[in-house]
Amino acid sequence: MNILDGQKGLIVGVANERSIAYGIGKAVAAEGADLILTYQNERLQGKVESIAEELGAAALLPCDLTDETQLAELVEEVGATWGHLDFIVHAVAFAKREELSGRFLDTSREGFAMAMDISVYSLVALTKACEPLLQKSEQNPSILTLSYYGGEKVIPNYNVMGVAKAGLESAVRYLARDLGPDGIRVNAISSGPIKTLSAAGIRGMRTQLTAVEKQTPLRRNVTIDDVGRAAVFALSDLGSGMTGEVLHVDAGYHAIGAFVD
Repeated sequence: MNILDGQKGLIVGVANERSIAYGIGKAVAAEGADLILTYQNERLQGKVESIAEELGAAALLPCDLTDETQLAELVEEVGATWGHLDFIVHAVAFAKREELSGRFLDTSREGFAMAMDISVYSLVALTKACEPLLQKSEQNPSILTLSYYGGEKVIPNYNVMGVAKAGLESAVRYLARDLGPDGIRVNAISSGPIKTLSAAGIRGMRTQLTAVEKQTPLRRNVTIDDVGRAAVFALSDLGSGMTGEVLHVDAGYHAIGAFVD
């Protein structure tokens, strides 16, 4: 018997086969979960269609989380398909490329608002919209989002996205408090740097990957499969006593205070 047999999960934010959300999708599907995936726009639809087919998804639905109409339609479709949800994976973040270099001090008001809206409030909006579906779960319903160490410490060229991730981690704690009485858990995984589509917009990513590989206790970078396995724990009964948590999957990088060559 698999850990997630029969559980119904929604994954929002798969972009392509290199995305962390895809790694999570592979892992939870292998453990028996039934999935519905979303795509943000037509440009990404083709990539996600092949992934949905690979994972045997029950549906592939459009969803831009900044569009309240699309969000409402997504919830309606999920409800019509299954009637409930057992878990949600939120893998959505964005900042304008020009905000990810230079000084954080020079972040524009527009860029700041956009990063916070898409990277933080989208979790709140998705959770609120799906709350009735999660309340109908007969499992231990769970929500999982994705963070990064740049929300805790200064990472070069992460800038406004670091502030957004700090906000996201705080939102996880507040949502965990609000939803806990209904048995709904809310957690985040903070992964090490991974060469994804979104990471491509961060200047110096290749240098960072090389440096992290040399400095982590495990002397390697993590993969989307590492994150996927941790997600199975967080979303399943294995993590039934955990909520409001930020789980580091970064080969130990967060534990190191100084680096000696």
